Amino acid sequence: METTSRVGAQAPAAEGGQQLPSARRTVDGYLQAPFPWYGLDEAFTGPRWLMQVGTAADGAVEHGSIGHGDEPSVRNEAGSAGEAREKFAVVVTVAAQPSRRSADGTGLLEATSVSSAAWLAGVGLLSFTWPGQMDHSLRDDWLDQQTETAWALADDLEGPEWSRLSLPVDGVAASFHYRESEFGWVLAGTTEAGVHLGAYGRGMSAYGLGFAVIKDIAAYA
Repeated sequence: METTSRVGAQAPAAEGGQQLPSARRTVDGYLQAPFPWYGLDEAFTGPRWLMQVGTAADGAVEHGSIGHGDEPSVRNEAGSAGEAREKFAVVVTVAAQPSRRSADGTGLLEATSVSSAAWLAGVGLLSFTWPGQMDHSLRDDWLDQQTETAWALADDLEGPEWSRLSLPVDGVAASFHYRESEFGWVLAGTTEAGVHLGAYGRGMSAYGLGFAVIKDIAAYA
């Protein structure tokens, strides 16, 4: 899966829950997507927030993420003894696309699949984690290695690292590939709405989650 740019970076909220002007602009990339966005269903009543969207080589919005719970910060996987861990789940929506020509006709864009969603979710979880005993100067090398591992795992969804988990999508049970690690959990599956779903999190159990189409993504602005 080829992703060449990011738009709509995560934006902060002002005091009293009012979003800053920069936050209001982040919804623009989501509104350009020709596919529905997914988040946790109405059983989740905590905070929800926009993160970022990704575009393919032709500039089309291809995937994006919606956060739920505590906004995660980069930290080590265990934390100090007694430290309260953040509780969050991020839902990644990926447009289901076949291999296709780019808009300018100069090449082919890679097809997207459940593996694409699994890889994006795996890398997303890594982006908020690194071993606490590691020197910051080594983090890039560590991330490169872990990203390769996440890709290898995503490319082998029937492998021993993955189990099956049934969760509701728009009220109907769906099968997901699921794995846990010292950093958190990752899952990936597909929908009947023309998108693949990935998700990752820590501090919130994946077993009680459900997913649903976001009826009005503009409400996040």
